[in-house]
Amino acid sequence: MWDDSLIKWLIFMFMISGDALYQLKLSLGAPANQLIDWNPSHVDPCTWSNVICDNNDQVTSVTLSGMNCSGTLSSKIGILNTLTTLTLKGNGITGEIPKEFGNLSSLSSLDLGNNRLSGEIPSSLGDLKRLQFLTLSQNNLTGAIPESLSRLQNLINILLDSNHLSGHIPEHLFQIPKYNFTGNRLNCGANFPQPCESDNSDSGASNKPKIGIIVGIVGGTIILLLFVGLLFFVCKGRHKGYKHDMFEDVAGEVDQRIAFGQLKRFAYRELQLATDNFNEKNILGQGGFGKVYKGVLQDNTKVAVKRLTDFESPGGDAAFQREVEMISVAVHRNLLRLIGFCTTPSERLLVYPFMPNLSVAYRLRERKPEEPVLDWARRKRVALGAARGLEYLHEHCNPKIIHRDVKAANVLLDEDFEAVVGDFGLAKLVDVRKTNVTTQVRGTMGHIAPEYLSTGKSSERTDVFGYGIMLLELVTGQRAIDFSRLEEEDDVLLLDHVKKLEREKRLDDIVDCNLNEHYNIQEVEMMIQVALLCTQASPEDRPAMSEVVRMLEGEGLAERWEEWQHVEDTRRQEYERLQRRFEWGDDSSYNQLAIELSGGR
Repeated sequence: MWDDSLIKWLIFMFMISGDALYQLKLSLGAPANQLIDWNPSHVDPCTWSNVICDNNDQVTSVTLSGMNCSGTLSSKIGILNTLTTLTLKGNGITGEIPKEFGNLSSLSSLDLGNNRLSGEIPSSLGDLKRLQFLTLSQNNLTGAIPESLSRLQNLINILLDSNHLSGHIPEHLFQIPKYNFTGNRLNCGANFPQPCESDNSDSGASNKPKIGIIVGIVGGTIILLLFVGLLFFVCKGRHKGYKHDMFEDVAGEVDQRIAFGQLKRFAYRELQLATDNFNEKNILGQGGFGKVYKGVLQDNTKVAVKRLTDFESPGGDAAFQREVEMISVAVHRNLLRLIGFCTTPSERLLVYPFMPNLSVAYRLRERKPEEPVLDWARRKRVALGAARGLEYLHEHCNPKIIHRDVKAANVLLDEDFEAVVGDFGLAKLVDVRKTNVTTQVRGTMGHIAPEYLSTGKSSERTDVFGYGIMLLELVTGQRAIDFSRLEEEDDVLLLDHVKKLEREKRLDDIVDCNLNEHYNIQEVEMMIQVALLCTQASPEDRPAMSEVVRMLEGEGLAERWEEWQHVEDTRRQEYERLQRRFEWGDDSSYNQLAIELSGGR
């Protein structure tokens, strides 16, 4: 029971802040080359670029200046009540400032200057008791300055210049050491008792002569550079007879066809042509490691090209190549075969066969109405095929390969609907460029084993946990985490949802309604039992994938399940006994409950 609570706590600890930041990225419309590592599959937001956390892994600072964002502000950011600094200046952000910004109770600095924000300044900003620096300059804000800002006793700098504000300025704001209200229609300036700008302000009109000089110098330099560049390209064009090609090899690319057995090194332009220059319409999916594009090679072979997004700097070709070779050796009918790869100073691409039936997740939840439901017989084959693929990675590869993101979206289906495990080894591929020991926790919330989430250490048993959740996806057709279940006062986590129904012997309520009762309830029960054995909180208690294969084939499940139920019943009864004593007011049981819940000593 306590183990379940631990899993929930670990998941929600990162989920809340990570989801808020990811929603901010989406709403801002960050360019494709920005905030690449802001991805829900990179679980810990403290490892994301431009994010700073404290020693308790609480997000304290987010700085996204000058990133050419052109979207809006997300109200979800108001969840981050540990945030002390939020800087989004110098973008093209539109829309209003959400009133939820007033929930950022720890905020000391807010800079939204030089954007295109509109609407009124929300009065909720007056709730930011710790705010010291407020910059909303050079926007399109309208209306009056809220009286609530007078309550900000710690404010030492407020810049609201160059907007369309009008009306009365709260008297208290003139007592702030540094303020600037110029460029508005406010009651300050020559015709009013108070100036629109504090004496020690170094911004606004006093800087205009300096700005003019700087602009003149920069403008002249740019014109000169453009002229020199134009002259260079004209000469180059004459020399080459004006021959241009839309798809060119990337500078620094090793343009030779090196083969490692069946593995081929592709030229970058080959993959550009195959995917129509990585056209968005050819995207098959997107995950923690990058986007996958459908492509057609010159010999009409259909392929899937995965464009890895986690490479920040040139180099590391040799290490990447070694890891690619290692993965290419892992050949099994239930593993996605690697056809080839491509490296440039800034790109890493992997080429796989195209899987015509896409992924298990697609067939369970995203299929088109005219496409057939994944029937129970095929779901059983998927379960066994994926188990055999993982067994091969764990027990027959040397060194063993740990997947680290086992889920329905990463189990693909070939033309015969056979399960093919994809994306194995990619976590290692991406991390091979790192020289330090620590790596990001990689995976998808709801599929990540608790020990991996809390320590960052993965093993084959973390894959077993993810596989168990994937089995529950197969049975239920549902996502590992679904907030819509809250509306029915049910568990957000699929694992908890299934455990509850299994204890109540409501197996039919667990099964995917799309199967229309076309399933074998005994086989459903068996698959649920295997899934619950795989998702035990302690990694030592989980079966190895070879055991999972045997249990799915009908060998040894009954004995293992009976043993697990006995342990679970004993643990549940002891927890309930201690909980009752605590609720009855037996003070001596308080420390005992804490000791019991903290685990073995």
